[in-house]
Amino acid sequence: MNGSLYWRKRIINVFTVAIVFCAVWISALQAQTTAPNPLQGLREFLAPAISVHRRHSHELMADRNVVGTAVGLTANRQPAIKVFTRSEAIMKIPTNLEGLPVEVEVTGPFHALGAADKEAAPEAVRVPTNPRATFPRPVPIGVSTGNQNDVMVIGKSIRCSAGTIGARVTDSEGKVYALSNNHVYALENNAPPDSSILQPGLADTRCRVNSNNVIGTLAFFVPIVFSDSANNTVDAAIALSDISLLGNATLRRGYGTPQSATVSAFVGQNVQKYGETTRLTQGQVTGIDATVFVDYDSGRARFIDQIIVGSRSAFIKAGDSGSLLVTKSGVNPVNPVGLLFAGDKSGRTAIANPIALVLGAFEAFGVSISIDGQ
Repeated sequence: MNGSLYWRKRIINVFTVAIVFCAVWISALQAQTTAPNPLQGLREFLAPAISVHRRHSHELMADRNVVGTAVGLTANRQPAIKVFTRSEAIMKIPTNLEGLPVEVEVTGPFHALGAADKEAAPEAVRVPTNPRATFPRPVPIGVSTGNQNDVMVIGKSIRCSAGTIGARVTDSEGKVYALSNNHVYALENNAPPDSSILQPGLADTRCRVNSNNVIGTLAFFVPIVFSDSANNTVDAAIALSDISLLGNATLRRGYGTPQSATVSAFVGQNVQKYGETTRLTQGQVTGIDATVFVDYDSGRARFIDQIIVGSRSAFIKAGDSGSLLVTKSGVNPVNPVGLLFAGDKSGRTAIANPIALVLGAFEAFGVSISIDGQ
């Protein structure tokens, strides 16, 4: 009798444990489907959506009102195709593609935010906290820069421009370079070889060239192909410099010194940048694998495999071109993610080249570069 009671209790205990385990498992499963999961933004998770996007991006961008497409997530963290438009005009855009929802966002056209937009500004007050100022050498990153030939005569007026020093990079021989955009340093493929690179850029010195402001010479730039069918991946250039002329950290109120180790962008990733116009701003990656049309002075260019960054306030403005996109977490370190070069008029939507593509692009010139950071 006692033995029978013993086994009855054992069976009840086993069933109780099994029921509790099932309840916990079901609860955890429900939590996985409802709670935000950062892994859902990774390229690996979004690989099927990326394949769908690449199959349909061309037909979507054939609509004259569409300026870009990307892969992102819906509000409930499900894969989606993002479509960016010039206006709210009626379009023949499907609501879904191969079972994936299509979300439309009106951004207006995208512009390169340096030479194309930034007009000559009053000369900056010479204070060390102003990224438009002339800095003692070595100059910080994230501050005003440009090519000495960046002057345009329009009628009776003179227009000049400036961008941002993104980072200090080094090659395998130990040479030091300043990294920024093609349209900042190479003037949309048009700068003379070995032309002087300045800090600050001409827009911040009333278009006056001062030989004391030279921090380097144009070394290499990746040509931009101005075509709606081009497969541009980077808007990038480097200027040969020296550690006595160029530092590798932002101003004190910036994010500091970036890590040398780079990371890939993922949807939902918190990011930041320090630029010469809007200084330190924060945002979030909202799209990857983006295809976009970008307007320049020289024409319109198509870029593929880009990063889209969104923010509730202006993340990037004219003059911020060339800023380094880095991670933002509760504590340092910060890792490079991309090189910013374009955005919409409001500045709330920004476009960046993936940093791995930027660094790798210079290998075509026999130069292997890396971020000179911590």
